[in-house]
Amino acid sequence: MKRLSVIVLFLFLIQDTLSAQVRVGVHHFGFQKDQFVLDQQPFQIISGEMHPARIPREYWRQRIRMAKAMGCNTIAAYIFWNYQEPRKGFFDFTSSNHDVAAFIRICQEEKMWVLLRPGPYVCAEWDLGGIPSYLLSIPDIKLRCSDPRYLNAADRYIQQLAAQVKGLQCTAGGPILMVQIENEYGSYGNDKDYLHHLANFWRKQGINVPFYTSDGATPYMLDAGNILEAAIGLDSGSSDRDFAEATRHNPNVPSFSGETYPGWLTHWGEKWARTDTNELKKEIGYLLSHKKSFNLYVVHGGTNFGYSAGANAFSPTQYQPDITSYDYDAPINEQGRVTPKYFMLRRLIGAYLQHPLMPVPQPVNTIQIPEIKMQWQGSVWQHLPVAIHSAQPLTMEALQQNQGMVLYRTQLIGHKSGKLTITEPHDFGLVFLNGIFIDSVWRDGGKWTVNLPQSDVKDPVLEILMEGMGHINFAQYMIDRKGITERVTLNGMTLMNWDMFALPMQAADVAKMTAGPANQTDDRPGKLFTGTFQLSETGDTFLDMQAYRKGMVYVNGHLLGRYWNKGPQQRLYCPATFLHKGENAIQVFDFFQKTPAVITGKETME
Repeated sequence: MKRLSVIVLFLFLIQDTLSAQVRVGVHHFGFQKDQFVLDQQPFQIISGEMHPARIPREYWRQRIRMAKAMGCNTIAAYIFWNYQEPRKGFFDFTSSNHDVAAFIRICQEEKMWVLLRPGPYVCAEWDLGGIPSYLLSIPDIKLRCSDPRYLNAADRYIQQLAAQVKGLQCTAGGPILMVQIENEYGSYGNDKDYLHHLANFWRKQGINVPFYTSDGATPYMLDAGNILEAAIGLDSGSSDRDFAEATRHNPNVPSFSGETYPGWLTHWGEKWARTDTNELKKEIGYLLSHKKSFNLYVVHGGTNFGYSAGANAFSPTQYQPDITSYDYDAPINEQGRVTPKYFMLRRLIGAYLQHPLMPVPQPVNTIQIPEIKMQWQGSVWQHLPVAIHSAQPLTMEALQQNQGMVLYRTQLIGHKSGKLTITEPHDFGLVFLNGIFIDSVWRDGGKWTVNLPQSDVKDPVLEILMEGMGHINFAQYMIDRKGITERVTLNGMTLMNWDMFALPMQAADVAKMTAGPANQTDDRPGKLFTGTFQLSETGDTFLDMQAYRKGMVYVNGHLLGRYWNKGPQQRLYCPATFLHKGENAIQVFDFFQKTPAVITGKETME
């Protein structure tokens, strides 16, 4: 009788456990040879990628619904380590766009699954590929490998992030189906111990859903970038040959197109990336008809607010910084509006799914802002902090600064004119002699030398104002410190004894600079401008910066990003969430502009 009671109790507990699983929506997602299975049924992932850090939090739900209305059943999301750990040892998972768990919960509320892409490296055209730049203050640090200093920092991040998301796995009633290990590692290195360390550490932190990796569909990339227990994401997978290559590498796991590109990125000085919609239609048609899972990178790009934009470089003297907009020529544009590409994909996916899709959500309201009159407010030279002295120039990272600017100052003793060479200027700089602007330097193409004229001053003062324009986020030149990275020479003589002034140029810094009365005693380039404007209603707008040359824009304490008259971007996206009814404040820092110019708000990017 006692034994029977135990059996009954055991059956009751099993039934109670199963009932609890049904109540909380526990699911099992896994692999069955060459296909994904969800609760023992074949499952095709139709994913659209978007990044919570690039989208105003108030718009998250609307953007997710738009992806769903296009036919997606899944949202892929990069999580940026340096966004979640903005300062060494300080993690933010609660404020504003940093609340990763809230984004994932909204996905679940909208009945969307999630592919989590947490890095620690992600690329994504994001500053340093998501890796915190404070690591570059270590002189001989090696990234994306088993260097214990890098691994220890990455482990701290994984531990913190896992605590936020482990309860949101499908095995715990959440929407997360898979977690990606690193990103496109086969394009960078071959430290398999590093990849296995990441996988094992995620497991120790309670992550029990399957893993996947993403790499190009080539043998060497898959060999170096994939681990055998992980599904294979192909960047991109668009043909029988691509998927056959993945099967040859590992026939025991499914493969899918981890990044199918409906658009592409744009650098400063290029034309807007505009991709071929017909080719995209063929590619999606192939994936749907062959029942291949795929992830659109990206369905909606958003904006590189602040200093978050990264850069590319494929040679020591090349440098291609990304523009502030991350529109990406995606189906849902930067402002969250549908494009012809969106409707093409909606028709294609809808016909394949053979069931009606939800209506397309209404877009956010847009407004035009009439002329904003700006006034000259002084210059950065009048707001220099206490100097830091060093025999040789220090990088921004050595000064505990991520980006912004650093002013380098020294006196010329010995040589006082001639060929001045900066090795290396990262990334853009203005050179001054005795307070007079001489020339600019630009990292790309190796424009590192300027001619210093003769001066009648006994010991001329040399000043170099350096701007960091985004840490390289891809390939072999990611050890990318900002400012003056080695030395400055004049006719071959190394210049010593430098004073350095750290200028992070965050919104709070610029607000302080422009708070007092204008001081018009300094006419050097590097001006500050300020203005106010009244709104009776709020809405998304684009600030037209064509009357200015190169700099940064701040609205109500938000750094919108960089502008540059070399284009192609001339208008910066300002979401309604950054504005309010009544008076609004705007500040501009410009490297070259000397007189204030009118700014207007437009309804569209172009």
